[in-house]
Amino acid sequence: MLFENKKYYGQKNKYLMEIYKDLKSVENQKFEKLLNSQLSKNKIEEGKIIDGKITKITEKFVFIFIPGLKSEPIIDINELKMIGMHDSIEIGSNIPVLLEKIEDKNGEVVASAMKAQKIKGWYKLEQAYENNESIIGKITSKCKGGVIVEHISTGSLMFCPGSQISDKPLKNIDHLIGVEQKFAIIKLDKIRGNACVSRRQIVSSSKREDKAKIIEKFKVGDIIKDAVVKGYSSFGCFFEVNNEIDVLVHLQEISYSRVNHPDEIFNIGEKHSLKVISIDKEKLQIGCSIKQLSPDPFEHISNYEIGNQYKVKVDKITDYGCFCSLEPGLSTLLHSSEMSWTKRNIVPKKLFKVGDMINCVITEIDTEKRRIAISHKLTLENPYQAFSNKYPEGSEVEGIVSASNEYALYVKLDNFDIDGFLHANDLSYLNKPEEELKKFKKGDKIKVKVLEIKKEDQKIRVGLKQLLKDPFEWFQNKKVNDIVTVQVISTDNKGIIVKPESCDMEFLIKKTNIAVNASDARPSRFVGGERIDAAISELSMDKRKVSLSIKLLEELQNQEAVSKFSSPLSGKNLPFSSLSKKLDDKKNKDDE
Repeated sequence: MLFENKKYYGQKNKYLMEIYKDLKSVENQKFEKLLNSQLSKNKIEEGKIIDGKITKITEKFVFIFIPGLKSEPIIDINELKMIGMHDSIEIGSNIPVLLEKIEDKNGEVVASAMKAQKIKGWYKLEQAYENNESIIGKITSKCKGGVIVEHISTGSLMFCPGSQISDKPLKNIDHLIGVEQKFAIIKLDKIRGNACVSRRQIVSSSKREDKAKIIEKFKVGDIIKDAVVKGYSSFGCFFEVNNEIDVLVHLQEISYSRVNHPDEIFNIGEKHSLKVISIDKEKLQIGCSIKQLSPDPFEHISNYEIGNQYKVKVDKITDYGCFCSLEPGLSTLLHSSEMSWTKRNIVPKKLFKVGDMINCVITEIDTEKRRIAISHKLTLENPYQAFSNKYPEGSEVEGIVSASNEYALYVKLDNFDIDGFLHANDLSYLNKPEEELKKFKKGDKIKVKVLEIKKEDQKIRVGLKQLLKDPFEWFQNKKVNDIVTVQVISTDNKGIIVKPESCDMEFLIKKTNIAVNASDARPSRFVGGERIDAAISELSMDKRKVSLSIKLLEELQNQEAVSKFSSPLSGKNLPFSSLSKKLDDKKNKDDE
């Protein structure tokens, strides 16, 4: 080779200078052309991997010749030992190195065999990742969160998370260390130069291929015999078929009767026949059924009619009702609301127990939803109907206060297990409802009047004041503008409280209704105990509403005086300050 030693570099530069001094001669032009063609074949660039020839090996270093460089790169022998190339090197053999610098500050060439191997390995990993190909590697050591995997062909080190070692939990992985096996590349970080691999994907893929071949043997409708119970959960039971695949029987496919948990029916290791009802080739799952191997008891539903009474067996008790069976496999729900006419917030387990035979009436049959609804209370006498027969609306009945709250009393009526609702407003005509409620306590005996019976809603409303004389009847023969005599009870800023004579009710005459003149409309004019007249300004017997007004009385009397007296003098003797002016206005109109 040309320029094989350092001594020649000086001679080369000298010859080049002489050649370029005289490029007119034919010989120099030919030599220039030959030199340029030779240099173009050996493009030397930093950052590229170049094959170099080993020229010398010492105890510490390996000398490499690369055409086009002014000096030989030197590689540390320990670097070659670290990448496993020490035993294979010899003088004259080629070795790839990464040319880091053509010339450093000391004028030396900087090259690395380790970095060259790592870059070449990274290129191979990238290619395998892009082509979705597996690689051959071996686990070299354990680390936090997983293991370190060495790429066999390049020696590159990769990380395999613990969750990606196998498709099932492994207590010990010592048997996997140092064994060459396939790995799938799941992540590459080009910036940091890190690779993450998975052994689990290879194992699962292999099993998936085997499982897919096994599933091809089955089709919907096949009967599998001697399937072994392998395990169960809250949603179904798992069976092993032919020691090669597991299948699931969902809880709803175990029996036509209601099943709470598979362990109620199966034991581990038992053998049963199964019917294939579904095959999912994407998820590689087979669904089976046991109940479909026997006749559907719902086909016997024609033997039952809505409205008829039947005996049912209690199979299961929940917080909201009881699951019962009309016959084996034909299940139905007895909801807690259909257990009793009168009890509220029923706890089913306090009324029934598993295995009880009880009478029920079928209330609904839905063949599409395969649902049957039943009622136990319909087999019992409706106490609301019985109460209505004995005590129709308007009747009087004795009862006992069973409970109360801030706005009502609940009264247990007669000997019926029924509570009547007595609102506070129905306790008294006169007193405040909240004050009346305080007069009663649990266990008090009272007589009430039946106001309303809602048998469908199971509600009865009763009243106490309806048995008393209604003081509002005092206004029965009264009408608007009638004059009544009242006694002043008290006064406040809003007006005066008055009570009509021989009437038990009190009314408020508002401040604006005390007098015609605003200066006279003062509640302070009254001290209490005065007897005065007032007119009825509003009266509604249906709404039980009455309004009284002294102002209206003055206006009515003014109108009467004006109509009777036309002389101005006569008006001056009347006790109304505004009447004289009204009489003058009337006389002026008459003169016209």
